[in-house]
Amino acid sequence: MATIREKKPGVWEVRVFTGNDARGRPTQISRTVRGGKRDAQRMAASLEVGPGSASPAGRNVEDVLDAWIDQNIDTWAPASSRDQQSRVRSIKQDKIARIPIAQLSIADVERWHTRLRRGGMQDAGIRNQHGALSAAFGQAMRWGWVSQNVVAMAQRKTTKKQPRGVMTLDDVRAAIAAAAEFDPAAALALRVAAMTGARRAELAALQWTDVDEDGMLTIDSAIEVIRHPGAPRELNDAPTKTGNARTMTLDPDTLNAIWELRREREPYGPWMFGVGPDLVPPDHIGWWWTRARKNSGIDMRWRLHDLRHWSATVSIGQGHDVRTVAGRLGHSNPAMTLRVYAHAFAAADQALAAGLGDLLREDDS
Repeated sequence: MATIREKKPGVWEVRVFTGNDARGRPTQISRTVRGGKRDAQRMAASLEVGPGSASPAGRNVEDVLDAWIDQNIDTWAPASSRDQQSRVRSIKQDKIARIPIAQLSIADVERWHTRLRRGGMQDAGIRNQHGALSAAFGQAMRWGWVSQNVVAMAQRKTTKKQPRGVMTLDDVRAAIAAAAEFDPAAALALRVAAMTGARRAELAALQWTDVDEDGMLTIDSAIEVIRHPGAPRELNDAPTKTGNARTMTLDPDTLNAIWELRREREPYGPWMFGVGPDLVPPDHIGWWWTRARKNSGIDMRWRLHDLRHWSATVSIGQGHDVRTVAGRLGHSNPAMTLRVYAHAFAAADQALAAGLGDLLREDDS
């Protein structure tokens, strides 16, 4: 049942009764509508028959998570689907999953964060689970199951830690040179990783045809590894982590290395970093990195993924715009690039200050 009240001329409040909560108290959803009474009536009708019209009474956090997975799983890339389902399973193991959505408070969410932290979970894991729960409640809010997203309003406490460093240019060059000593394909893979910021699974999925005659590289897939208990692993050529294809320019030296290796190895298969028709396991690229790192003598803490971080950090430090860097990295939203590589903007800021200072400096002559 809906009620409509005119709060002031042209502004209406629409309330719809949605049932009772676990304690028997009535629950409702409300919306503010600007316009005429017909607009308010249409809003009332949509709330009564829309996807959120089903009473939220009896629904708990687990139901919200299940509805979110069911609604979105078909649109996610395989890697994202796997990650989000894993996060939801983890959330369901906590007592927060059994709280009725009408009773969930900001305090409940922040206490959940504390339990995760005390259980040994790192900040990144808490952030990922919080993001999944917040997205699920965002959908619940759109559907009218809740009037506000209390998860989004909760604050996440983060522990202070030393930021992870960035490889030096000498480290990157040493690793590529060490790889060239045992396989030119390994050296090329590491160079492409440093040039493009490509992920390991994306490198494994590269084919010779992904480079066109104009020297543009297209990354549109990644090798997905599916492990079954007691059975051999399964490899699939799947969409990238974000499900988006990206095309980027390569430098002449990298292109020459690709053309040279292609002339030698294309007759043996379509994969840039594999021989034969079979899909290339991402672990193969990882093994190349491990061997090159050991042979080069660089710090053993550096990971293959640190080539991606080096590419992004140096690009931003040189003053390239965030949208272009985000596009090369395959970030679906430049905001992620800003968050992850905020430290890199210090160098860009210094260069900007020096440039403005040069313009303002009086000519001594």
